[in-house]
Amino acid sequence: MTHESLVNEDWSRVVARLGGAEQLAASARATKAFSRRRQIPDAVALLRLVLAYCLGERGLRSTAAWAAAIGLAELSNVALFYRLRQCGDWFAVLIERLLAAAAPKASRGRLIRIIDATTVPKAGPAARKKSELWRIHSAFDLPHERFGHFELTDQHEGETLDRIPVVKGEIRLADRAHLQPDRMAMVLEADADFVIRAGWKSARWLDAEGRSLDLVAELRAAKPRGLIDRPIWIKRKGGAPLALRLIAVKKPAEAAAETRRKARRAAQREGHTISKQTLEAADWVILVTSLGPEEFATEDVLALYRLRWRIELGFKRLKSLIGLKTPPGTDERSARPYLLAHLLIILLLEPLVREFEDSPRWAEAA
Repeated sequence: MTHESLVNEDWSRVVARLGGAEQLAASARATKAFSRRRQIPDAVALLRLVLAYCLGERGLRSTAAWAAAIGLAELSNVALFYRLRQCGDWFAVLIERLLAAAAPKASRGRLIRIIDATTVPKAGPAARKKSELWRIHSAFDLPHERFGHFELTDQHEGETLDRIPVVKGEIRLADRAHLQPDRMAMVLEADADFVIRAGWKSARWLDAEGRSLDLVAELRAAKPRGLIDRPIWIKRKGGAPLALRLIAVKKPAEAAAETRRKARRAAQREGHTISKQTLEAADWVILVTSLGPEEFATEDVLALYRLRWRIELGFKRLKSLIGLKTPPGTDERSARPYLLAHLLIILLLEPLVREFEDSPRWAEAA
């Protein structure tokens, strides 16, 4: 589906998916995106106009000319820019409604939710600074293969395990950036479980007696077998240690060599000597989980974590299929609706786009 088809023959389908013209008008009024008819006849026309700008290759001036040519609206590029800036809260409401409509019901079984974030650089002088970013915090839900939550921040808001609201009974998958003991405790308190990637020095590891545990020594001792599955405790700042389960599996030789190569390169780039422990730990995939062995065997937990790549495919859709990129201009009031427009469209297209992907469906790969 191209951007052109989205704003032409498929437009009535888009409007219907968003609740129809009446509901769009009500939400646009409530968020003050559309209060008067000046130059634009209604909220549906406003949505069509703003999406055409955000998703297309036209600039403001060309989009305004296109709108006039098809009889959609008569307005200047300056007026279009002003309208765009008013749409941030409206698009956020539309996204929330789509997410709520697609939310899994408890009767469908246990939700698997992958947590991660992707970034796009800010425009202007900020684009030259790698730290100046827009960060899109996301949850990708399986087996339905759709985004279940979005939150947009700048680079000052880091990734946290509990940022995305917890669904009771879910299994949350996350990478090593989310190994945050106090936030892991919050997920457990919300009656959910997790599987999280870990590094050998990502946490203060403890044994059953509360004594410090040398994780690298554990890996070294398990090297002949190539597998660890044992209880472990993680020290917290704000409470009792978390009682969890450590699972570690030895990587194939080629994968381990690649990990060591990357670690050496990173150490060289940062100007320090890589430790022997880091090189030893590079041989292993290390996970911590709250899932018990009586319900989830070692292979089950490893298979669950391998599903984490599915969110990378979701981000690929955003950036290649939908064309998510740096918003034009430096005004946050226009950058926010520009980014939200792309998130809105990926939610509308997800039921269709899966039919055309060449990768296997989750249900087939599980």
